[in-house]
Amino acid sequence: MTEFLIPLLTLIALELILGIDNIIFISILADKLPKDQSNKLRYWGLGLAVLIRLILLGFISWILKWDKTLFSILDVDITGKGLILILGGLFLIWKSTKEIYLKTEDPRNQEVRAKKGASFNSLLMDIVLLDLVFSVDSIITAVGMVSELWIMYTAVIVSVILMLIASKPISDFIQKHPSFKILALSFLMLIGMALIGEGLHFVIPKGYIYFSMFFSFIVNLIQIKTNSFSTHEK
Repeated sequence: MTEFLIPLLTLIALELILGIDNIIFISILADKLPKDQSNKLRYWGLGLAVLIRLILLGFISWILKWDKTLFSILDVDITGKGLILILGGLFLIWKSTKEIYLKTEDPRNQEVRAKKGASFNSLLMDIVLLDLVFSVDSIITAVGMVSELWIMYTAVIVSVILMLIASKPISDFIQKHPSFKILALSFLMLIGMALIGEGLHFVIPKGYIYFSMFFSFIVNLIQIKTNSFSTHEK
């Protein structure tokens, strides 16, 4: 039993870590919609994430071929997976930069314009594109960790259920504290750079990225608490 339980728990933990990016991205996009639609977008976004992963698991042998070199640029071999990661990284950087601009340059006018321009279908399409990028990355990683297909399916389903539970509290927290929204967007830009680096075979250990994000989160939290105490004292 232990020989299956440890790989399963490890893979669930990995899927959750990789899923943090998804939750943050979905939460920020969901904030563009009215309350009833934002919840719907979160559920649809994470639901499609698990569906895409489960479908791709059925094509593992085909997906593994994406690790073969397609062409080379300046002595750097570009694989199918690498190309997807590079495009996904560029997409993530572009979306994050755009959101930061909307929230920092004349926020009130920009926010109104963003709300008017946002539609459920267009935001859902953005989520699907990013789901595809993260799904390919997580599945190829999963294949390198375990060989049993049922463990992969179980890990994906359990991790998405946990992400569904965590998505609303995370979304509410980000919405309540605007400074964390900018921090989250900056984090997504960093993830975008990491995806591009990985696509070019320059792998940045994810532990460094998540630790720096955690450190920034704690500093920001302390700053908010300090400001809150100062306000009460006045």
